Amino acid sequence: MIALISRLWAFAILCVVFIVELVKASIDVAMAVFADTQTLRPAIIAVPLDVRTDMGIATLANLVSLTPGTTSMHISDDRKTLYVHVLDRDSDEEVIRSIKDTFEARVRAVEGDAPVGQQGQKGMVA
Repeated sequence: MIALISRLWAFAILCVVFIVELVKASIDVAMAVFADTQTLRPAIIAVPLDVRTDMGIATLANLVSLTPGTTSMHISDDRKTLYVHVLDRDSDEEVIRSIKDTFEARVRAVEGDAPVGQQGQKGMVA
């Protein structure tokens, strides 16, 4: 019973975090669209995955795709890497850290798989 309550609480937190990230990303994309000069730095980034269940991977990929400025492109055959297209990025490591800290750790908490904030391995540019 405690585990269920913990997972429901983690889901509520994930929903709030997603809404906050949705608003922030929407503002960033709108500012990029209406900017006088285009200084976008798009990239395809390989994000190493710690989440392993099909539901967890699908949830993470959908959260990334629903956030303006990012699109999940592909999951590697071994299910260890999510390829993400980003509209603008300062560094690949920052994008990876953001996805892992903002969404993946919380998806894992909802699944009851790992505590929020657990770090994964470094990614690479595809």
